[in-house]
Amino acid sequence: MTVPGTAPATVSAAAPAAASAAVPGAVSVTAHEPGPEALRPHAEDAFAHELKALAAADDRPRPERWRMSPWAVATYLLGGTLPDGTVITPKYVGPRRIVEVAVTTLATDRALLLLGVPGTAKTWVSEHLAAAVSGDSTLLVQGTAGTPEEAIRYGWNYARLLAHGPSRDALVPSPVMRAMADGMTARVEELTRIPADVQDTLITILSEKTLPIPELGQEVQAVRGFNLIATANDRDRGVNELSSALRRRFNTVVLPLPATPDAEVDIVSRRVDQIGRSLDLPAAPDGIDEIRRVVTVFRELRDGVTTDGRTKLKSPSGTLSTAEAISVVTSGLALAAHFGDGVLRPGDVAAGILGAVVRDPAADRVVWQEYLETVVRERDGWQDFYRACREVSA
Repeated sequence: MTVPGTAPATVSAAAPAAASAAVPGAVSVTAHEPGPEALRPHAEDAFAHELKALAAADDRPRPERWRMSPWAVATYLLGGTLPDGTVITPKYVGPRRIVEVAVTTLATDRALLLLGVPGTAKTWVSEHLAAAVSGDSTLLVQGTAGTPEEAIRYGWNYARLLAHGPSRDALVPSPVMRAMADGMTARVEELTRIPADVQDTLITILSEKTLPIPELGQEVQAVRGFNLIATANDRDRGVNELSSALRRRFNTVVLPLPATPDAEVDIVSRRVDQIGRSLDLPAAPDGIDEIRRVVTVFRELRDGVTTDGRTKLKSPSGTLSTAEAISVVTSGLALAAHFGDGVLRPGDVAAGILGAVVRDPAADRVVWQEYLETVVRERDGWQDFYRACREVSA
């Protein structure tokens, strides 16, 4: 629908609460009200004390509408100790330069694309960047094969639209539209999962910093502070590849897998400890040997060679990412807590490893059995793990 004779105008994306009623094709907007019983609090809630301490100690220049300086944002992600003794826990364990480039990109007029294989913390980094920069990580569009154009642009409250025609009150803003109007950071997850024609909706937003509303003869212009973080994984190449026009609007930062076994063990231990505390599970350090074993298995099968470089291995079809290692260990801790003595043991992680490795029942099972018999069986100190794996693999 169009409204004839209406002159173009710039409008705010703030919509009345009533306009967020659930309607087909519309983007619902809900209030961000953290609760004490949240299973997984948003980054800005879970680490509120760190963000507050960093902002108070930060005396460096801040871009328009940023909660803290780029240096403080990088410190929030990488960790450190403030002059007042406040310890900032690392949110990302990896090359410092990667984080610095990502943060610097958000301070320019180019959007940020976090690229990498599944499980390299793209979503995690995206969330924490938005939390540190804007204080709100919830302006999120989740990309899927069914993501409609309205999820990126805007939708309509059809009850009001039918009753009164196109109007500002009937428009339901998307998270991207809200971020543009408020000068905040929007997030688009799994960008390459979104259909190509919907992806291209971002071109005008990222190049002209404008979102037209032709039905009203109006537009939303982004204010200073607005930017967008998108994530995509390497395994989705060929699904809905980005057009060259859209890719040019992004500065791409590739997040690598952990460089060393120790770094990956550290990452898994930290995340499992955080998740475990929220679920009242035993502390992860009680099972550090099993965490290291899970990481070793995943890295060897992922790399196609044993840690000592002596034995070549076949790799399964799955990614065996750090995120999957975290899931295996967390599940193992739950087993140990509810059906064991609370200490993580080989039998607690064996089933999880089997499920992560054997994704293709035919090909992957052969890879796993070969690894068990040629590597695990002969490794000193791994006999309990070998028996547990044989039992769940039978």
